[in-house]
Amino acid sequence: MSLASAQSIADEKDLDLVLMNGGAKPAVCKLMDYGKYKFDSIKKEKELRKNQKTIEIKEIQLSMTISDHDIAYRVTNAIKFLTDGNKVKITLRMRGRQQAYTKTCIDVVKNFIAKLSGYGSCDKEPEVNGKNIIAVVNPQNNK
Repeated sequence: MSLASAQSIADEKDLDLVLMNGGAKPAVCKLMDYGKYKFDSIKKEKELRKNQKTIEIKEIQLSMTISDHDIAYRVTNAIKFLTDGNKVKITLRMRGRQQAYTKTCIDVVKNFIAKLSGYGSCDKEPEVNGKNIIAVVNPQNNK
């Protein structure tokens, strides 16, 4: 169909002639109410954005000389973060002479991760990054 005849049909029905695929031979056009189409597409985008879950990274800081009660408190917070679907970044900052005992510090982080084993998993071993030991625990997929 020629462009002029398609445009006349669109004018008769009080609709818009919208080019759907200009690269095809012949070009593909559609008769529609373009304002309503645009409104519906924006509404769908908003709905998709509203249903989308953003994953945040929550940080928990430990120390080499942390007490058992403090570890238990931080474990409960980490479990709450993981059940909400967020990642947990565990950071242990070594100060002064503590840097000579990195193995002990890594053990503290590993014990902390072991207490979170039912709620999340750590992809790789805790790594030493300057004065910090860092590990990231991902939430468990419950699908």
